[in-house]
Amino acid sequence: MPGTVNPIVPLSLLEAVRTLDIPEGDDVEVEYVQEHRNKRLGLSDTVIAQIRRYKEALKRNQQIAIDEATGIARLIGRRPDAEGIFTRAGTIVANRMYQMISATRRQIIHLLPGFLARPLAFRQLKKAGNKYLGASVRRVGSSIVVGIKESVTFSTGPKGIGCLYYESALREMLRLLVNGGGMIDHVHCRERGEDICEWRAEWRAVKTSQ
Repeated sequence: MPGTVNPIVPLSLLEAVRTLDIPEGDDVEVEYVQEHRNKRLGLSDTVIAQIRRYKEALKRNQQIAIDEATGIARLIGRRPDAEGIFTRAGTIVANRMYQMISATRRQIIHLLPGFLARPLAFRQLKKAGNKYLGASVRRVGSSIVVGIKESVTFSTGPKGIGCLYYESALREMLRLLVNGGGMIDHVHCRERGEDICEWRAEWRAVKTSQ
């Protein structure tokens, strides 16, 4: 649907903000938390309400206006810790996407040897990338290429740091699916005046010893 995104995208952005804005430690005084509610976006009642709203939309498969999600990304892009938030949000969205894959399929992928696991993992990556991120996913030789035309985080922070959201999501999905640990190159970027953001990732399964 044009002009919309899956609610998993703004949800992951706000969850990352909330994670980083919550004071550390188990003995944080209530007064301290209340004092910082008005200073930290992630502790605000508005963000808590929006997280709840996006979770409900995700359950009901309701789309969210892309401008709404982009507005959240712009707020993040103004923060000094924006790089960490976009990276964390990418990890969060990848974990949610991974959990959407049936437990049986995940188990099969992990039990099979790499040459059999990769095609199955690729199909799941392609399906999830398209459904949740609006991404095109294809194989080019021994690499995976992921393209995003309608980027929610495009031009939302300095030096293209918004692109870290999708790069982080790809890296985490490869780790979860095939224990991938290869390089990821940002080969095309809208920040450079190109019409798509595209990443090329090494596609390999690294089996750990038992």
